[in-house]
Amino acid sequence: MATISATFPSLIDAHKASGAGEIIEVLNQYNPVLDDAVATECNLGMEHMHSIRTGLPSVAWGRLYQGVPQSKSTLQQVKDTTGFLETMSGIDVRLLKLAKDKAKARLTSAMPYLEAMSQEMATGLFYHSTRATPEKFRGLADRYSAYGTRASTDASRQVIDGGGSGNANTSIWFVTWGDHATTLLYPEGTQAGVQHEDKGEQRVLDASGNPYFVKESLWTWHMGVAVTDWRYNARIANIDVAAMLAGSTDIYDLMTTAYYRLHSRRRDAKSSRIAIYANGGVLEALDKLASGKGTAVRSPLQLSQKEIEGKEVLTFRNIPIREVDALLNTEANVPAA
Repeated sequence: MATISATFPSLIDAHKASGAGEIIEVLNQYNPVLDDAVATECNLGMEHMHSIRTGLPSVAWGRLYQGVPQSKSTLQQVKDTTGFLETMSGIDVRLLKLAKDKAKARLTSAMPYLEAMSQEMATGLFYHSTRATPEKFRGLADRYSAYGTRASTDASRQVIDGGGSGNANTSIWFVTWGDHATTLLYPEGTQAGVQHEDKGEQRVLDASGNPYFVKESLWTWHMGVAVTDWRYNARIANIDVAAMLAGSTDIYDLMTTAYYRLHSRRRDAKSSRIAIYANGGVLEALDKLASGKGTAVRSPLQLSQKEIEGKEVLTFRNIPIREVDALLNTEANVPAA
């Protein structure tokens, strides 16, 4: 099963095409989701109108000299929005004069700011909600916010209950990237959402109120998320962190259930970009479960190393696993649908 495909350009590809490749490479160091995510330009300026399939058309057996009943698939129009982050970085002009590569020196001084932006965008991808914070965009957890069963007919079907309660849980995500599944959004006419403006030399004050001069840069990242078909993603929610680290939760069993809920497992496998996202605690627990050392359960399944797009990547059932620090160990319990 091909899990990463060149059919859909990644966000990194979009940024390189726009001339912002160096910036996105820096952002990618702190947000591994960008290795997989595809990007779509909004069709309504800063908003994106698209249709979500909510039902399939009916079919009928035919008979000679009788017509075909009319039917159609059911779609729901959805408008997804984008939001933008901004930050200012500056470097003392006296230090800049000493630098042989001034552009590199300015980018190096901006890296902590870009790291903060990248981490915030990773957090937003999973946790932001426009209901509480309308200036942001709607993340995945707000769309997969209740667990159901295989018989469920909405997004709850794709959410598996890990058995935890309270507010000390984490999640594992299976995300399929593509126009037909999940895509990041950026405003129409922008450089794939990322912009750098050189604000030139500015007079600023130190902590004592004394003036000095810096070369200042304004960094802006404009992004949103759209999910066209909820069947292509899966979330394992309510994984009790303490139980997981103690080795008493069979995470491999939960991941197998999530895998078999994925529509992309069967359809468009060769053209879909599928990835698994989890934090470091989950990866540690998976490693211990496979070895059986100090755990209450032991799984015959193991993670394996695969070469994907020229990189050695940890995989589960050939799907790459990305370690995402933005995924919390303090998630509230996800209720039943």
